[in-house]
Amino acid sequence: MAQRIRVMEQDDLQQVLAWRNSPSVRRFMYTQHKISLAEHTHWFERASLDCKRHLLIFEQEERAQGFISFHEVSAGGIADWGFYTAPDAPKGTGKQLGISALMHAFARLGLHKICGQALAFNERSIQFHLRLGFRQEGILREQYFDGEKYHSVTCFGLLANEWQVTTER
Repeated sequence: MAQRIRVMEQDDLQQVLAWRNSPSVRRFMYTQHKISLAEHTHWFERASLDCKRHLLIFEQEERAQGFISFHEVSAGGIADWGFYTAPDAPKGTGKQLGISALMHAFARLGLHKICGQALAFNERSIQFHLRLGFRQEGILREQYFDGEKYHSVTCFGLLANEWQVTTER
């Protein structure tokens, strides 16, 4: 199946916003309110000007199926990542998105380490990170308040040399 990672463009805004506002995506985000087009456009315009942010679209068979963000947070190629697939994406899309995104991050962007976080109740994301070779680096206890209760956050890290080992298996 033909797949690729490409830079997000203005024309992708409506699609990415629809995915992001989907209840199945939104419930696992730190910002859980429904985002307006104006708010989303403002975020995109700001983030697109920041050379430390990489906003990307994952495509399969020339159809957008997911969003990926890498944000270089410190010198030496250390970046946080975030991602989600289209709510109606075919089964297995997440795995392909993850593999393609990490290959892009390490080979094309030259990053040294990717850091990820998952709300502790998001077991699918926790298992996803572990299957991709991330190591759990900590738990931030009761780090996120959703307006009703506190949730812990699981932190992950993956080094470029660990990714090379996992892809050789």
